[in-house]
Amino acid sequence: MIRTAGVLVLALSVVACAPREATETRPTASALPLVTPGFPPTPARARSRLAALEVARGENWRTYERAKFGKGWSDETDAPGGRNGCDTRDDVLHRDLDDVRLGDRNPCVVLSGVLRDPYTGEELPYSYRKASQIQTDHVVALGAAWRAGAWAWTPERRLSYANDLDVLLATDKRTNYDKSGKTPDKWRPPRTAYWCEYGRRWTGIKAKYRLTVSPPEKKAVEELLASCR
Repeated sequence: MIRTAGVLVLALSVVACAPREATETRPTASALPLVTPGFPPTPARARSRLAALEVARGENWRTYERAKFGKGWSDETDAPGGRNGCDTRDDVLHRDLDDVRLGDRNPCVVLSGVLRDPYTGEELPYSYRKASQIQTDHVVALGAAWRAGAWAWTPERRLSYANDLDVLLATDKRTNYDKSGKTPDKWRPPRTAYWCEYGRRWTGIKAKYRLTVSPPEKKAVEELLASCR
């Protein structure tokens, strides 16, 4: 009887331990928040933060190189979504797409979904195994951030910026190409209904990273925030 009870306890211990180990080692795309609480700022806070930004012309634009922000995506940062075991791009897709279907073996991987593109309003289907019209955009582009102060950052801070989910959006590829590294005085989303949020995001990013803003850029962002209702 004692032997039988001992075997039963051992068996239950094995069953109890196995799922826990699998859960701890399995990556999950929702392990950490995919956005900083309170981001983007409200229109009122965005206006206040825009007014507080240092106004200056861009610097060191000739020295910009994409590689100075790290090679590709990295999960090894303390930015939102960092160190959750998932690729930065997958985190963005998981957050920004609707009707998302995740992988069974690796729930970090987004297998399919639909993007309601913020810049154009178009609906863009996404499939893991097909060519996509969806890209991951740095709202304040890396080159624009470089000119506004990132040239003086450490490599670690630049890597964090390049993978910060607050800085990133899933967008239409062609529109993203058109935007490139332009600031709001040279480019705005074709969808005017998004101007308010675009201005809020732009200001929130600049304030978070203490980046400067040029005089024409500041005026353009003021106009974007004026569209908020």
